[in-house]
Amino acid sequence: MGIKTALPAAELGLYSLVLSGALAYAGRGLLEASQDGAHRKSFRESVRPGWEYIGRKMDVADFEWVMWFTSFRNIIVFALSGHVLFAKLCTMVAPQLRSWVYAVYGALAVAGTMGPWYLLLLLGHCVGLYVASLLGQSWLCLGLGLASLASFKMDPLISWQSGFVTGTFDLREVLFHGGSGFTVLRCTSFALESCAHPDRRYSLADLLKYNFYLPFFFFGPIMTFDRFHTQVSQAEPVRPEGELWSIRAQAGLSVVAIMAVDIFFHFFYILTIPGDLKFVNRLPDSALAGLAYSNLVYDWVKAAVLFGVVNTVARLDHLDPPRPPKCITALYVFGETHFDRGINDWLCKYVYDHIGGEHSQVIPELGASVATFAITTLWLGPCDIVYLWSFLNCFGLNFELWVQKLAEWGPLARTEASLSEQMSRRVRALFGAMNFWAIIMYNLVSLNSVEFTELVARRLLLKGFPQTTLAVLFVTYCGVQLVKERERTLALEEEQKQDKEKPE
Repeated sequence: MGIKTALPAAELGLYSLVLSGALAYAGRGLLEASQDGAHRKSFRESVRPGWEYIGRKMDVADFEWVMWFTSFRNIIVFALSGHVLFAKLCTMVAPQLRSWVYAVYGALAVAGTMGPWYLLLLLGHCVGLYVASLLGQSWLCLGLGLASLASFKMDPLISWQSGFVTGTFDLREVLFHGGSGFTVLRCTSFALESCAHPDRRYSLADLLKYNFYLPFFFFGPIMTFDRFHTQVSQAEPVRPEGELWSIRAQAGLSVVAIMAVDIFFHFFYILTIPGDLKFVNRLPDSALAGLAYSNLVYDWVKAAVLFGVVNTVARLDHLDPPRPPKCITALYVFGETHFDRGINDWLCKYVYDHIGGEHSQVIPELGASVATFAITTLWLGPCDIVYLWSFLNCFGLNFELWVQKLAEWGPLARTEASLSEQMSRRVRALFGAMNFWAIIMYNLVSLNSVEFTELVARRLLLKGFPQTTLAVLFVTYCGVQLVKERERTLALEEEQKQDKEKPE
């Protein structure tokens, strides 16, 4: 009720004004805190010289981001440019062979980066899951896939297998875990699709062409085998009208986002500040709330940039890759919370939806979510922080269904029915605001630290109650209402589009 209901323009304008003012005020506090802490001893390791001509230092706490766009930038550009060049030549000369060109180029790039022994190691895992797929037993393929994944996440096998990598370099561990983990997920997807469609007779060559597609190999996103195989097997790929312009726009947005992050880190040290809890404890409540929120926004931007660059290349290859994750600002339900849409689609197709069905019953939903987060825990690497993160997010996902069932209960359902549609939307937005902060807190545990999360919760919920708590909740409520208005507008546009497409 109230989902498609519009609110008065003046009310939405007030929400926009409140949200803009609150973000500006919190941003000012963070800027002042960054300036005050720039010369602190605890900041020396991760706040390094940046724009020296204006005296600005830069937050370099995220070594992956720094490596991608400094020492490894030229290597990444060279590898992806080579892929695009060979793919374009093959598409013009022999488009029916383009999947083979993708696979050969990808395998050579992996061997050149990680060494031939690492390539043979991954080929061994591919062959193992291919043989399992020939038996036609889904449970066996999934079990073997999880066992292979565990071998890359748990000692002593992880230490033994990491020895297959040739050389020592900064991103060695990141590339090892990324290439190995995504290889197992892709091979498992191939095996499960083979079991689901025994009449299609997929070959080992199909698996290798799927796995060694270079743009997706190390960092994803992952496409399920059925989607990838269908798209890459088109003998004469045709590009829809206007797609090249869209690809250029996506590439431009990725460049702008990279530049924006670089500028941002010269003024806001959001990744370094949480490491000094004494300094954090002196921040005003508004700046502390902004710091917690900005940490999650940065992680989304990082994923969006990575997938944006990769997806641009994939779209040039006539593929339709998974979209970047939904912006954290637009999330107020756990069911839509994910930072990798490809892995989310993989888990939903093979585990979550398979067990949970329509996700409307409490017990099946509990079983589906527990199984999904158990596999997610294995994917991330079992440890205390990951266990806590998985438990909290699994609880949040189930708690949403429990609240939904409670809202459908007779007395509460009649109470909501007695409200106007606009008031129903306001009540739901209030619960969405509380859920939004639950999402932030539950994910700060893994993105930052338990100690920082505890400090934020204590300051905003206990020490700051009721003034800070209600102020943060109201600002978040304004944001949720604006997100709901955007969703309502998009839904109406989609309905109008469908009405136009219907035959008269």
